[in-house]
Amino acid sequence: MTLKQIKSQKALSTLLLVLLCLTTLQLPAAAKRKKGAAQPVRVACVGNSITYGTGIADREHFSYPVQLQQMLGNGYVVGNFGKPGATLLYKGHRPYVEQPEFKEALRFKGDIAVIHLGINDTDPRNWPNYRDEFVKDYLSIMDLLRAANPKVRFILARMTPIADRHPRFQSGTKQWHDEIQTAIETVARISGAELIDFHEPLYPYPNLLPDAIHPNPEGAGILAKTVYGGITGNYGGLSMSSLYADYMVLQRDVPLDIHGTANTGEKITVELGGQKASATADNQGKWSVVLSPIQAAEDLTLTITAGKQRKVFSHVAVGEVWLCSGQSNMAFMLCQAESGKEDIAAADDPQLRLFDMKGRWETYDVAWPASCLDSLNHLQYFHDTTWQPSTPASASRFSAVGYYYGRMLRQKLGVPVGLICNAVGGAPTEAWVDRNSLETSFSNILSNWLQNDFIQDWVRGRAAKNLTNDQTKLGRHPYEPCYLYESGILPLQRYPIKGVIWYQGESNAHNKDAHAKLFSLLVNGWRQNWNNPDMPFYFVQLSSLNRPSWPWFRDSQLRLMKEISNTGMAVSSDHGDSLDVHPRCKQPIGERLARWALAKTYGQDITPSGPVFSSVTRQADALIVSFLYADGLQTSDGKAPSCFEIAEEDGLFHPATATIEGCKVRLTSPTIKHPRYVRYAWQPFTRANLVNADQLPASTFRGEARTNQEF
Repeated sequence: MTLKQIKSQKALSTLLLVLLCLTTLQLPAAAKRKKGAAQPVRVACVGNSITYGTGIADREHFSYPVQLQQMLGNGYVVGNFGKPGATLLYKGHRPYVEQPEFKEALRFKGDIAVIHLGINDTDPRNWPNYRDEFVKDYLSIMDLLRAANPKVRFILARMTPIADRHPRFQSGTKQWHDEIQTAIETVARISGAELIDFHEPLYPYPNLLPDAIHPNPEGAGILAKTVYGGITGNYGGLSMSSLYADYMVLQRDVPLDIHGTANTGEKITVELGGQKASATADNQGKWSVVLSPIQAAEDLTLTITAGKQRKVFSHVAVGEVWLCSGQSNMAFMLCQAESGKEDIAAADDPQLRLFDMKGRWETYDVAWPASCLDSLNHLQYFHDTTWQPSTPASASRFSAVGYYYGRMLRQKLGVPVGLICNAVGGAPTEAWVDRNSLETSFSNILSNWLQNDFIQDWVRGRAAKNLTNDQTKLGRHPYEPCYLYESGILPLQRYPIKGVIWYQGESNAHNKDAHAKLFSLLVNGWRQNWNNPDMPFYFVQLSSLNRPSWPWFRDSQLRLMKEISNTGMAVSSDHGDSLDVHPRCKQPIGERLARWALAKTYGQDITPSGPVFSSVTRQADALIVSFLYADGLQTSDGKAPSCFEIAEEDGLFHPATATIEGCKVRLTSPTIKHPRYVRYAWQPFTRANLVNADQLPASTFRGEARTNQEF
């Protein structure tokens, strides 16, 4: 909107008079200079209550503009022109352009204008009615600031987050917030202004938003640091994920995205295996180069140079990289496994590399001390670690399932293999799902999570005990929804991987339906994070244990494998323990996961799974069950197939006589004349015995007979 257009708006007539009569604002005494000295750079912080410092008890010392002044020093003078409740929209309930703070900002004649507006435009009085005017109103505000100082440098901020605790979050605020972010990006693109991000650095820290919208002093410090970087370009120099280290394994045969941060404008040069590529760090300090695919290799050197800074990583291998994640059965160490002793002794393999992320604190039934809670609040849950070649010492404490998986890949592929493990005992699925996915598709699970029935009662009880000493009631915990994604996945910074193996579910078995939704969100969210919509994701079905919900949960996992593309499920029920949730026989489980990868990811001629239920049809008084992967269908003990049940009415099942007929099983019962339903291994702890020629077991399943039914 131009000045001419604004004249037609009666409400802004006085603003024009002010603009025509602008006088130089007297600088604060602290910013005065001796005659002839260079004048400080004036930074106008334009915004709403977040800029003002609402919610900060001592805003005069801790609002973000004040903290920014301290960071910038005497060469700058920072003005705080935040107005609580202000909207960017001219027709909003409190237009910023009509406020005294905006008139003061114009008189200030900022050399740099940092604008953070839009949060209050999410109010239902504003965005639903006037969204079409947001971009032009934003550009108009910039025009007015430019009229006051034609040389003004604009820095536009993507909005700070609004936490799910906000009362209007589910009624539209979340969706409208996202739409306004896009509009701000449009303004930056049209105007050529610089864009910084107030959202990304605060988003994983809802505890820094005590009222769900206003940052506390620490949160304001994050904003100040973000603006400081945007103004000065100083982001602390060259930095990369800790995964970039000596003995790292890079993924072969794919374009290699090597990325990190550096000071704005710094030229970054990356050299590896005879390739050399360069990039320039952008105004947010980010840089990325893409190297051409590299075949399997050993003992390379990766060199990254940024000005006078130089990082050299030695003994780099190129091969297959997999993430091993989940809860305690993935964290279960090789030294604890049934066959661990002999396998540890033979674990020397310099081309099997391990990156073992272990938690700083176990979730035992204790109250954690304040130092622990502080680290958790800052997402510092995992110990620092680095890549290590497999040796008896390093393999001993690594995931047993992960180790056996990687060892089989090494044997079958003959290339270097890198395994990253970040499994956490007791962790529920929701802790591993990214925040945006939950906010968008399952926001109810975020609400008051310590009293939320979507979350298993044991999980909530243990977390509450650990958080006994948290006085804020906003303390973070590794079982909290999103926490492990934010502390264990985001720090990986999209380090190139081939795929994921996953062993988890015990902490979600109370609600198979909630888990089904969460698991789909997890897989899709991780694939989006790594920008690989087909990234392989192979998981372990829960084993046998005397917990009544587990048959339903195992069946749900089978159905998820069929619903979610490029997944595979390793059956573990034949190696369960009726009393122990941590069965010690881990070698077959790791190798069954490896079978899926070898068959589906690497195209080898190997059976990936035991018999997988395909369909069931009725013939007279019998049900005929068909399976995939059923060559050589037989029983593990040479006896008749056991644990099959059939029913005419769902819920009234009777044991069935089972006969193997090629790749199918015929089921009958003298008490069932018109069978319709079938289920198999439908016991929490089962001794079901159906296997294929590779002695791989069939999964728990249930089905209903229909013509040509497929599940």
